[in-house]
Amino acid sequence: MAACHIRSTSLPSRSHPLNVSVEDQLDRLRSSQTTSTSLYHKLSGLKVLYECVEDFLQLPSTQQTLSNEQQKEMGEEVLSGSLLLLDMCSTTRDVFSSMKESLQELESSLRRRKGGESGFASEVEAYMMSRKQLDKTIRKCLKNLKNITSAVDAVSMLREVKEISLEIFQSLLSMVSQTKARSSSHGWSVVSKLFQSKRVSCEAELNEFEKIDAELLVLKSSKDINSVQVQNTLKGLEALESTIQEAEEELEAVYRKLLKTRVTILNILSH
Repeated sequence: MAACHIRSTSLPSRSHPLNVSVEDQLDRLRSSQTTSTSLYHKLSGLKVLYECVEDFLQLPSTQQTLSNEQQKEMGEEVLSGSLLLLDMCSTTRDVFSSMKESLQELESSLRRRKGGESGFASEVEAYMMSRKQLDKTIRKCLKNLKNITSAVDAVSMLREVKEISLEIFQSLLSMVSQTKARSSSHGWSVVSKLFQSKRVSCEAELNEFEKIDAELLVLKSSKDINSVQVQNTLKGLEALESTIQEAEEELEAVYRKLLKTRVTILNILSH
């Protein structure tokens, strides 16, 4: 974890230890956006970032900048950004929670059925319908985000923090969304064919959610299902549920950090 608990009364220049801590964590998070970093590690990194930000906000020079009447507009911008981040984190958390519930319902159905001549079309269809409902929420959230449109180091840095935070929330929501896969000219059949081909290069292009969706489409279209196939699918669902559970816990921790940051900013602006 980054060393964030440092106190100083010096100006928060770019070389200040707290600035360096924040910027180092920002660099790590930007890097995670271009690699196959797990959901847990992305959110854990975001949590560390806000621990650094909280200490940065405690600097007298930072508080003076934000509370300065001449910089009132910038202070209000930071405050508005904190509310936006809370809303995004809350929506992301709700999406992951709903996704977990849908997975648990599907797992329960598969365990009861154990395979059979009639297949699993109805169970998979119910799961896909729940994913479509989630997509509506995700699309609305991302659309609202697109519609939102420094001279001072403190404000400039907090803008960067807001931007990388929004990027991470957006990437998490996009990962859960089915829109990308369905928007191809051949729909979900493309994902299904990629999965059935078992080519490593193709599988690598699919995230954890897409791989499970592809498996379920195979299960849905198969007429004769054996117990081994069901068990393999269940293992995949349980692994995804575990991933979502970890992400949920980290999202809750991030939300608490964001709430603390907003309270700190409100306190600074009210003095």
